[in-house]
Amino acid sequence: MRLRTIIPAAVGALTMLLAGCSKPAAQEGDAAAPVEVAEAVKGPIQRVVSADGQLYPIHQSSVTPKISAPIRKFLVNRGDHVKEGEIVAVLENRDLEAAVSENKSLYAQAESSYRSTTASSLPIEVSKAQSDLQAAKEGLDAAKKVYESRQELLKEGALARRLVDEAGVAYAQAKSQYDIAKKQLDTLESVGKQEQTRGAQDALEAAKARFGAAEAQLAYSEIRSPIGGVVADRPLYPGEMASSGAPLLTVMDISSVIAKANVPQSEAAHLKLGMAAKIVSPGGDADGRVTVISPAVNPNSTTVEVWVVAPNPDEKLKPGGTVRVEIRAETVPDAVLVPLTALLSSHEGELTLLVASADSLAHEHKVETGIRAEDKVQIVSGLNAGEKVIVAGGVGLEDGAKILLPGAKPEADSKAGAKPDADDHD
Repeated sequence: MRLRTIIPAAVGALTMLLAGCSKPAAQEGDAAAPVEVAEAVKGPIQRVVSADGQLYPIHQSSVTPKISAPIRKFLVNRGDHVKEGEIVAVLENRDLEAAVSENKSLYAQAESSYRSTTASSLPIEVSKAQSDLQAAKEGLDAAKKVYESRQELLKEGALARRLVDEAGVAYAQAKSQYDIAKKQLDTLESVGKQEQTRGAQDALEAAKARFGAAEAQLAYSEIRSPIGGVVADRPLYPGEMASSGAPLLTVMDISSVIAKANVPQSEAAHLKLGMAAKIVSPGGDADGRVTVISPAVNPNSTTVEVWVVAPNPDEKLKPGGTVRVEIRAETVPDAVLVPLTALLSSHEGELTLLVASADSLAHEHKVETGIRAEDKVQIVSGLNAGEKVIVAGGVGLEDGAKILLPGAKPEADSKAGAKPDADDHD
């Protein structure tokens, strides 16, 4: 009896030991997990860099008056379209009109004085000085002849010494008058003429400058738009005081818009100026181009500011709104592509996927990914084109797990319904 008890126990222990030593990666009795697979294919894929941004007008101007005055009238309302240089408002300017009229008269007087100085007064004075010089010259010549003649008579003894001395004094006086007349003429022709002309010209230019300043002040009372666009804001009303330096209204040019987005530094490295982009907003989409890539990284967000400019002819895109920017960057023409749902994460944080082999087993592959676009991802390494990857049902499966491919029938349990051997009763 004791031998019959020991033998079955030993056989059972041996059977369990053999079973433990010969256990495969997927136990023969485990049920196959149903999965869905997709084939890795080769094809083109484009990198799309996306980021949230804010819309701005292509140009904007806060129209600010240069003078402070009450508003007489506005010629535009909010939402109106204006052209560059168009008058949008008029300030009270009656005092400025009076100043222009006064300075215009003063300018005319200065012109008349300048013409009189250059055309009449100065030439008359010069002509008189020339006549005086000529008379002095003739008197000098006559006095010289008398003096020389009396000197000859004195030598011959025919004339008294006193008369010769008198002729010498007369000659010296004539010489002095001649020198004075010549100096006066020289002064008028040089310094005097220049100074009088310059003084009249300076007065004329000063009057002209005052007249121009008065006209400028009057022109400042007519407020003109510096750019073409649409009136976005008009905070004041007619009769209120417009202050120099305070915006009277705001004009935006929204024929084109700028979307300013903050792109992660790693993705900004793939961007270049001129790349095609799309602005996506609730009001509609618009195709544009990258025009600015900031050369510096924002230290607070570690992002790079990127500008996308897009035409906005129907003005459906409104500045100030939040939009989505999609920049179409590089394209890989011959990439290995799999559905994005095939990617899994390992415990070490590495990206993996499961490949369905011909023996209906799942094999784990560590992969390196590249571009992700919509529902596809580029596999840079770890997978070849043509291999089938599990895209559904792979979560929780281990390497070597049995899988049930679509369309395949589950294997019948080879032990189900089998009769026990006669030896089992021994």
